[in-house]
Amino acid sequence: MGAGERPLSEVKFLTVAEVATVMRVSKMTVYRLVHSGELPAIRVGRSFRVPEQAVHDYLREAYIEGGPRLSAGGLHRGRVIQE
Repeated sequence: MGAGERPLSEVKFLTVAEVATVMRVSKMTVYRLVHSGELPAIRVGRSFRVPEQAVHDYLREAYIEGGPRLSAGGLHRGRVIQE
């Protein structure tokens, strides 16, 4: 076990639906993140389980500081605009 790792018996796993609720996205978005490798998960039968800490780590890394941002579409405050 490396530094900062918890024993597997102490890891809390979330279902895809629970992850979607925490992240306030659709279940399909969670499946895309899992399949792309951006969000680690384990397979249990035909389902996926995501370590709760992995969700928090993903959100922390994806966090964007607030403030005005200039994009091709104009000035936006702290939002990523996909065009």
